Amino acid sequence: MSFFFTGSGPALGYIGPGAGFAFVGSFFILLTALLLVAAAVLSWPFRVLLSLLLRRGRKRRKTGVHRVVIVGLDGLDAKRTERMMEAGRLPQLRTLKEQGCFKPLLSTCPPISPVAWSTFMTGVNPGKHNIYDFLNRSLRTYLPELSSSRIGSGRKSYAKLLRRSRPFWQVAGEYGIFSTILRVPITFPPEKFNGVCLSGMCVPDLRGTQGSFTCFTDSVQDSPLEGGMQVRVDFIGGRAKTFLPGPEFQPGAPLQVPLAIEREEDDAAVRIAVCGQKFRLLRGRTSDWVSVRFRAGLFRSAYGICRFYFASDEKGFRLYVSPLNIDPARPALPVSHPPFYSVYLARLIGPFATLGLAEDTWALNEGVIGDDTFVEQVYSIHEERKAMLMESLKRVKKGIVACVFDASDRIQHMFTRDGGEGEAVVETMYEKMDELVGEVSARMRDGDLLIVMSDHGFTSFRQGFNLNAWLLREGWLHLRPGAKEDKYLQAVDWSKTQAYSFGLSGIYLNRRGRESQGIVDDAGVRRLKEDIAARLKLEDAVLQVYDADAVYRGPYVKNGPDLIVGFREGWRASWESAVGTVRTEVVTQNTKVWQGDHCVDQSLVPGVFFCSRRLADDRPLSIADVAPTVLEALGVPVPAYMDGCAVTLKSGRQ
Repeated sequence: MSFFFTGSGPALGYIGPGAGFAFVGSFFILLTALLLVAAAVLSWPFRVLLSLLLRRGRKRRKTGVHRVVIVGLDGLDAKRTERMMEAGRLPQLRTLKEQGCFKPLLSTCPPISPVAWSTFMTGVNPGKHNIYDFLNRSLRTYLPELSSSRIGSGRKSYAKLLRRSRPFWQVAGEYGIFSTILRVPITFPPEKFNGVCLSGMCVPDLRGTQGSFTCFTDSVQDSPLEGGMQVRVDFIGGRAKTFLPGPEFQPGAPLQVPLAIEREEDDAAVRIAVCGQKFRLLRGRTSDWVSVRFRAGLFRSAYGICRFYFASDEKGFRLYVSPLNIDPARPALPVSHPPFYSVYLARLIGPFATLGLAEDTWALNEGVIGDDTFVEQVYSIHEERKAMLMESLKRVKKGIVACVFDASDRIQHMFTRDGGEGEAVVETMYEKMDELVGEVSARMRDGDLLIVMSDHGFTSFRQGFNLNAWLLREGWLHLRPGAKEDKYLQAVDWSKTQAYSFGLSGIYLNRRGRESQGIVDDAGVRRLKEDIAARLKLEDAVLQVYDADAVYRGPYVKNGPDLIVGFREGWRASWESAVGTVRTEVVTQNTKVWQGDHCVDQSLVPGVFFCSRRLADDRPLSIADVAPTVLEALGVPVPAYMDGCAVTLKSGRQ
């Protein structure tokens, strides 16, 4: 039995609007998990025999590498890393460089996390793995859609992964290699393979969005919040009763649970009662994870976990509730493979964040929480993930262990600001990542290969460029009569529009036979691309414009943008442009706290590649080279379809 929740909502997480998600009752997830455990125990002898039969003829070379450990540090920048190593501030990474190797790592085009991590795991370009941005657009309605997964309902609710090609751990599994994959982006919904996986970026929250907080306040702002919702509370005698909104069981009718709030004298603390739990929360403090249960009927409940933060100042009373993470101990949908793996981890280390973009950048952007609270949240999630990794290193003696950490990305997004305070927060983060590498290095044994890498680097984001406003100004996009501005391209006159933009770098042609209202014939595509690219390069914001047919190869090229814009340092597609909004202004100043970014030309933001062994050659490396390198190190033949080239490693540390 299953049911469907939708989350419509504003721009959340990075840029994307909420998306509907199918949720299975937690009771049935747990029942399924128990049945799977029982089946696994009973079928173990048969599975071993079948595995041996399937692997006959699939022999791998002996390489002396028994275990590959990959530590992904999202967004760690090559230039800053090298500068801080030279200053002696990253001793663990410097040791890894001296005993093994360090190289800048070329990211994807564009250097956006879902694109880059998809290439990391598959070893192929976007034309083969089908991920070009956080967002895609519906060819029928032109509305934005999440690019990585599609969720639907009907007789059977479903979740479908839209990333194509095979991750290297799936290939390795066919040769008997077991893998533990922790929070690698674009692994939701999780795929089956020889190993365990906890999904990462693009796992939804319980409301079906990519992360929407709730703010209870006695002074609601006139303008709506972009990344969450406000709920007004009226106190009588210091007490208020309200409801915490949850997922939608029916459109427009979210489930909710009662929430009681009692303010203490001078607002030094509040007492909160929710779902049978009572706790006291001091002003300026964040609670532990709190479990909430939303009932939708007999045997149909959705469990979530959230954190509360209490503030009371000149802005009035504010009680922040983090996005409702899917409870890993009672998951409302499978966030792991096998489904009971998240339950196992929760029993092992306690409750932990499951939301793909768990660090609440929007709450900081909009002043609902402050810098200190955000940093505390980021490192709390970092510690959860570190506990998972360390436990895996203890238990897994052979195979692959890979874990991606997000603190490095989120801190740089929010603290790449003018002035020394933000710089200090960023540099402290780099030192914490260095400490993490040291802890992992201490657990390496003979026969281990350690790789520390990032998907891209970082730069500043001071000015936004609205690609749709520019296309309107240049005459390639048209609005219907009387419309001056537009949201989600809903006022566009498609009978006259030749090009439009969605996401953080892509321009799409309104092609006949592809888009539902396309007008550009195949014969006019090349000339139109050349004209748009030539004129875009004259803009101060643009460093390079790439033709998708020149940089992508594979069966899914037509699903992506026709042109990719490589912005200069300090620029990015504007917030409005990213979700298909047309404004009269082409250039806008970025006034948000989020002033660091990487959605620029790939040449400006290389990531890092560290390895505990030296390289046999000195060629430049790209992120597509990591997957074949891991397989080669383990003696697994590299599939011919991979675009990356394996790096030859010298034996042992030299």
